[in-house]
Amino acid sequence: MKNVDLSIVIVSYNTKKITQDCLESINRSLTGAKIKYEVVVVDNNSHDGSQELLETMSQDSKNYLIYKQTDENLGFGRGNNLGVKMAQGQYILLLNSDIIILNRAIEKLYNFYVAQEKPIHFLGAKLLNRDLTPQPSAGRFFTLPVVFATLLLRGDYWGLTRSSPDKLVQVDWISGACIMTTKRRYQRLGGFDKNIFMYMEEVDLLYRAKKLGLNTFFYPYSQIIHLGSASSGGKTFPILQVYKGFLFFYKKHYPVFHLLILRVILKFKAIIAYLVGKIKGDQYLIKTYEEAFKLV
Repeated sequence: MKNVDLSIVIVSYNTKKITQDCLESINRSLTGAKIKYEVVVVDNNSHDGSQELLETMSQDSKNYLIYKQTDENLGFGRGNNLGVKMAQGQYILLLNSDIIILNRAIEKLYNFYVAQEKPIHFLGAKLLNRDLTPQPSAGRFFTLPVVFATLLLRGDYWGLTRSSPDKLVQVDWISGACIMTTKRRYQRLGGFDKNIFMYMEEVDLLYRAKKLGLNTFFYPYSQIIHLGSASSGGKTFPILQVYKGFLFFYKKHYPVFHLLILRVILKFKAIIAYLVGKIKGDQYLIKTYEEAFKLV
């Protein structure tokens, strides 16, 4: 068994070039660092040349890169669970494949977390867009008012429901694109819910964590680029997954009456977006929200 401090877990799916850029940025960031690390990549049966790339990189990596190929697309949550199971480090950093590490971001996040792991249980870095503008990546749990504000009041835009703080602060949840914790805590929670294919996994995980007395913090002094939706295959799929995520989360955690109100909000959003699509002649809006309405 290797002597590993930090296991960086990445799930990839048809993101060959992006995954390669991510891995190279990790190595640049940790060059000269005292952290003994490994990178565990779980590839979800990609068919874009990712398998061949990762096989070659793992052979040339002097054993820091562990590559696992699946024979089906496990989704984000199950893929991460598999990666964490393989991880040998006490500490784990879950990263999306569409991440570019800036400067010493991993080292900063790791050193702070190790020093503060008793009062801080889950920690997220500050995500930036490609142009280095802040990307809202810390949010409030999706109570009905928060869902309403998110879908109908552009709550994320106004910073009401999701934001990018400039100071260390406790939050309800952080983006699954970058989560630092310990392997023990992650496995204590059973990892991501395997029934969620994509979207809402981190909210569900950190909601369950909070119920067990575990907290989540946002650490803005570690900054990384998150390209976003690299493996989603267009805009319709993620929107439908968000709808499915809301419904699953409410069925799992909230009373039936709350679920009924959620369905009303989701239907109202779908109708509004569909009508806007009709007025504009936007086939994307029409098709997407017809399907979203059917889901509800």
